[in-house]
Amino acid sequence: MKLKGKVAVVTGAGQGIGRGIAEAFADQGADVVINDLTVDSRTDEVLKNIQSKGRRAVVIGGNVSLREDVERLFDQAWDALGPVDILVNNAGIETIVPFIELTDKQWEDVTNTNLKSEWMCSQAFCKRLIAEGRKGAIVNIGSIQAARVLPGRTHYAPSKLAIEAMTRNISAEVGSYGIRVNCIHPGLIETPMIRWVLESPDILPHVVAQISLGRPGLPCEIGSVAAFLASDEAAYVTGQALYVDGGWVGK
Repeated sequence: MKLKGKVAVVTGAGQGIGRGIAEAFADQGADVVINDLTVDSRTDEVLKNIQSKGRRAVVIGGNVSLREDVERLFDQAWDALGPVDILVNNAGIETIVPFIELTDKQWEDVTNTNLKSEWMCSQAFCKRLIAEGRKGAIVNIGSIQAARVLPGRTHYAPSKLAIEAMTRNISAEVGSYGIRVNCIHPGLIETPMIRWVLESPDILPHVVAQISLGRPGLPCEIGSVAAFLASDEAAYVTGQALYVDGGWVGK
């Protein structure tokens, strides 16, 4: 198992890609801190599923775009499961708004959740690792929209492309401490966020036709790649951005 003996924090782990990553990490031997904006039946289900795999797990709610919630998340994570080895910055939201109609609040809501949260969580995590003299790994979750233009995402797409630049810069500054930082850009993945696409007989075939493998991906398929990047098997991989999209970008 790639992550045996490791402790991971996964933000936005109540559903979708975050849940897929959390459960994939448990399959690979990691104990998991499940973070989401709210603690509810979704997070409880993820908790029970991870515990059923014989792994330790805890749910810690909080808004990771707020500094006080970020600090509390890591305080409670360390207290509950011990020193954390891996951080997955997955929490994110998407809204579709025409550029001309985009408001300040809509811009701030998306960029704060998608980008600011990843910076703050990474900073809080790295500070603790450096203070304790411990190595670690960060996996940031971006989006295929870092490379593809889709209407109504003038706020969303920049927040995801910026994650790639942030990944490179953070990796350059913390590499000497033994902390690796990488980014995954998922393509069309079967999650609640894009259910409207999956259920549309007009939109789905058009999108799938652009994907070389001819299908949407699954959250567990992002989870397996994240597990590799977080593991010692990727010990010489840092500052990289990988498109896990079934060949959408390259087609």
